Amino acid sequence: EVQLVESGGGLVQAGGSLRLSCVASGVTFDDYAFGWFRQAPGKEREGVSGINCDGRTYYIDSVKGRFTISSDISKATVYLQMDSLKPEDTAVYYCAAGPSGWYDYGDEDITNLSSPDEYDYWGVGAQVTVSS
Repeated sequence: EVQLVESGGGLVQAGGSLRLSCVASGVTFDDYAFGWFRQAPGKEREGVSGINCDGRTYYIDSVKGRFTISSDISKATVYLQMDSLKPEDTAVYYCAAGPSGWYDYGDEDITNLSSPDEYDYWGVGAQVTVSS
């Protein structure tokens, strides 16, 4: 059984930092791409960042330079370091995993890592609240 368990959410003031963690079990970690999505009240879920098993990454424009995605295969964990947080970053953040291979995402389709269609498994989410 595949499980993705997020942690690290919380309440922080604007300009602060949080690090989300997603521990994956039931998957061969280096055969998967992982993504972070978020959903704010009344808004659609959006792909924030993704990382393929070959290390290629993607970020939406609104978080570039502020968020960093990384993975630790030894811990089967994906991280999202969030710095310079803004109130508009407030949302429930979800970790997602989908089977992938090296070089599956080139320059022309790396943005696909932000699409929920690329992922088969989802965590239950972690609340991130940024106060102004």
